[in-house]
Amino acid sequence: MITRPGDRIFKALTVGSGVFVVAMIVLIGVFLLIQAIPSLMENQSNFLFSRDWNAEPGDLAFGVLDLLLVTVFSSVFALLIAMPVSLGIALFLTQYAPRRLARPFSYIVDLLAAVPSIIYGLWGAYVLAPAIAPFSKWLNENLGFLPIFAKGSSDLGIGQTIFTASIVLAVMLLPIITAISREVFDRTPTMQVEGALALGATKWEVIRTTVLPFGKAGYISASMLGLGRALGETIAVMIILSSTTTNFSFSLFDGGDTIASKIARAAQEFNDPRGAGAYIAAGLVLFVLTFIVNAFARSIIAGHKEYE
Repeated sequence: MITRPGDRIFKALTVGSGVFVVAMIVLIGVFLLIQAIPSLMENQSNFLFSRDWNAEPGDLAFGVLDLLLVTVFSSVFALLIAMPVSLGIALFLTQYAPRRLARPFSYIVDLLAAVPSIIYGLWGAYVLAPAIAPFSKWLNENLGFLPIFAKGSSDLGIGQTIFTASIVLAVMLLPIITAISREVFDRTPTMQVEGALALGATKWEVIRTTVLPFGKAGYISASMLGLGRALGETIAVMIILSSTTTNFSFSLFDGGDTIASKIARAAQEFNDPRGAGAYIAAGLVLFVLTFIVNAFARSIIAGHKEYE
């Protein structure tokens, strides 16, 4: 095989790009670790299991448990809302919608990803929250015996709750999950679809026996990528959620802070390395959590050649 100079240059550029991305991730992790260690050494509380948060220099006593619970709880609930809706949209665009309608409709769904998160936050706080307040009160009054719908630390009339934030996060996840799922479902082998139709299968039976089994791994992987996006969302959640000193009680009607929104709220106060280190330590937990989620997404599609 003849290797031309252009081939060598292109190979060097692609390899360098890959190495650069990996190096950046490693350097970010090292930076977070170096900045967090001094504050962790002076921390008077259990960092992983305490719900206290005092980042005042000289009296550091902070724990990430409450922030981590709110982060995971709101993101998982958002994912539970977004997954079936995204699945329905993807199946509609690939299996039911005529081509002249599917293409522009796909563009519209994809455009949701281009909306700035601050717009989602303002929409959630000033439009969605008042609109769903009556429904939130109904859930609390009729299903309040369930911990998830029990009265929380936030005023239901205002609607600055995890419930509102999760719905907004679900809308933000739709374009991510839908776009990937649509591409996966669209790559279902034509021979399998035609074979099912030849055997007399209905449209739903074709989807159930060929499209969904083929695209299941890709759909789950897309959902995990969406979860990683929700875990790190900052501005929209910060605008919607009301900050509170009350411990998280696993209610959708609690207020509170996620790890990302907590860091954003206090960013202007990072005038001391030790105090800032407390928030950086929380950021390190979020970094590791999102890394685990994305690694899990990759492990799902590992071995599926149709996705490689």
